[in-house]
Amino acid sequence: MHHGSTRTFTSPTLISTVRLLASRKHRRGLHASHSPFTAGTALVSCGLALTVTAGALTVGATAGASATDAPASVSAAPAPVHKATVKPITTPSTTADASRPVIDALPVVTSGPVTGGTTITLSGENLADVTTVTVGGQPAAVLSATDAAVTVAAPAAAAYSEGTVPIDVLDDAGDAVPVDLTPATTLADLGVKGAATPELTFSYTPDEHITAQTDYMLAYWSSYNPVYAAISGADCANFASQGLIARGWTMDSEWWYSNGQSSPAWISSTAFSDYLLAHPERATYLGNDRSNVKVGDIVQFDWDSSGDLDHTTTVTRVDHTADGVKIYVAGHTKDSDYWDIDDAIATGGGNLQFWSIKNQA
Repeated sequence: MHHGSTRTFTSPTLISTVRLLASRKHRRGLHASHSPFTAGTALVSCGLALTVTAGALTVGATAGASATDAPASVSAAPAPVHKATVKPITTPSTTADASRPVIDALPVVTSGPVTGGTTITLSGENLADVTTVTVGGQPAAVLSATDAAVTVAAPAAAAYSEGTVPIDVLDDAGDAVPVDLTPATTLADLGVKGAATPELTFSYTPDEHITAQTDYMLAYWSSYNPVYAAISGADCANFASQGLIARGWTMDSEWWYSNGQSSPAWISSTAFSDYLLAHPERATYLGNDRSNVKVGDIVQFDWDSSGDLDHTTTVTRVDHTADGVKIYVAGHTKDSDYWDIDDAIATGGGNLQFWSIKNQA
């Protein structure tokens, strides 16, 4: 039976059409059971039987009809000849410089305290060429670098601020090292619409030691802890020392308290300053430079600029503003939780000094 008009195409069109059909069917898993196509081969597409004869493709037999069934004559003008142009599909080259460094996995450790020191390991290939790593724009010390991995120590967060920041990795030429997670390990790698592109990031979190220290200062700045004997009119260094115990420091033969008795370094501002200067593993002297002061550091005052220190406090808040760094402290004797050090100097006169306190290993 006849189920449509018969159209005959010239050989160039036949070749192009068969290739096109074959490529579509191949992608859909519906390609013919044998190849190449020869005269007499019957194909089925969209309900029409396609018959290949020598030099021509005949369209018109019903699907399932014999390939030899001849269609009935139809009075119609000869069908125009259409020449199809099939452009070759080109695949972008995936060949890359095999010697260039590349990071192929996200780090396992992705967070740490604002005070820095967390070890971050990045794995990949050719990473021995990595010379620079920054975390949040701050240089990170490279602890080791091999072809398979580069390990760095996270620096202190800028302004000791919490939050998630980028990790940037540069090779010896100063070029950014790419992140290539292959095979796909994230939604973004799989091309899911709206998925975020994988990035190297690190999240700065509060330091638990500093948190314990400041929690103690804010709990006892106005109601003194009865575990420690208070020194009337001169309890500032005693209180600051208690806060360092809460932070995790341990007493030693120079700095101690026991049953109401204590060493000079525990209760005297000047003796405490001398102790810190003799123990760089516990603190770093900053002078009057407040740019690197953080919560948990020590501020000492010399009211009369005599060189003999008169008051010791602990930093409980730091604000970086357009007008400079604002620092607030907690202490005893001048009982306070957030005392503005600029107000303190304006009221008492003299000068001050800062100590950057370290966690005890």
